[in-house]
Amino acid sequence: MTTRLDHAFQAIDAANAQDPNLDDGKPANLLYGQRMTEQQQHLFPQASEVLRIACRGQHIERWLLPRDAYPMDRAGYLQWRQEQGRRHADRIAGIMADAGYGQDDIDHARRMLTKQGLKRDDQVQALEDVICFTFIRWYLGDFMATIPDEKMDRIIQKTAAKMSPEGRARALEEFPMPEAVAHHFRQ
Repeated sequence: MTTRLDHAFQAIDAANAQDPNLDDGKPANLLYGQRMTEQQQHLFPQASEVLRIACRGQHIERWLLPRDAYPMDRAGYLQWRQEQGRRHADRIAGIMADAGYGQDDIDHARRMLTKQGLKRDDQVQALEDVICFTFIRWYLGDFMATIPDEKMDRIIQKTAAKMSPEGRARALEEFPMPEAVAHHFRQ
């Protein structure tokens, strides 16, 4: 029997399977969603269905709004990220409605995907911890190769600052880090 969660995951995966960009031979956003689910199950095995959907759909159809559609400066990046969050939230809201979720759950998923309540809402914070773990585990190494060393320390500092105290402590346990990086996770 297909549950509404199964329906939502199938719809998210079908959308992300259309990503023309490949990572490890798979559509990049499909793989990202699967990695997000893997990290969510690792960090929050008892997660609500809404959190599980937000994790799986966090980058749904991200390739449809390319980064270079906005100015290639910090302000442009922030505008692009905000618009991506809104687009992801709208797309996930439609998928959840089609799957039979109620408005309260849909609204909560929207808040998670647009990061409303970060540091105040446990579910929004859980999504952010999953995002950070996914980034560290799967993408940080390649990302570091593209960023000048002088900018990397600030990026690591910002990543750690987004995480909950429990998330930072767990990152210290799970990821080998040189002291120059680890000190950001102890603050």
